[in-house]
Amino acid sequence: MELILIFVSAALVNNFVLAYFLGICPFIGVSNKLSSAFPMGLATTFVMVLTAIVTWLIYHLVLVPYNVEYLQYVSFILVVASLVQFVEMVIKKVSQPLYRALGIFLPLITTNCAILGLALFIVLKEYSFVEGIFYGVGAGAGFTLAISLMAGIREELELADVPAAFRGAPITLIVAGLLALAFMGFAGMITV
Repeated sequence: MELILIFVSAALVNNFVLAYFLGICPFIGVSNKLSSAFPMGLATTFVMVLTAIVTWLIYHLVLVPYNVEYLQYVSFILVVASLVQFVEMVIKKVSQPLYRALGIFLPLITTNCAILGLALFIVLKEYSFVEGIFYGVGAGAGFTLAISLMAGIREELELADVPAAFRGAPITLIVAGLLALAFMGFAGMITV
């Protein structure tokens, strides 16, 4: 039951994009089309899960035993950058159209603060290995949900009669704010 609460908390209640406002760059930049937003969410989820596993192992098997916890930021950033390069190579090999659709935003997963935040939150919340994995999956699912919802709404807005002053960035930011308000409705749920 605890693992389900961790997952739901990371995906809905404490959504990295809509509650912590982490990962806004790909959230706004890649959410033009659902066809590119959903795969970006999946790629980010994959990186988040791998980051949760690798950073937990590094922190508990290397940094803590050698009393060098102060190196966690540097080591976590190196892990995230390496994992993103791995994912980029896999996507380039598996799906060239998706690789081109994601464009510059795929390498930007490296600088996605949501992934570094995930690694730091796992340490801060003192999650076990399995709890950290569930937290990573939940955070990735929440990111995918948020970016997919945003993409769907933005696709519909292309067909809507939006006043000229609100077209483009203004309506995108208004929708992002409304989504964040909607997700605040989950705030009364138990957080772990």
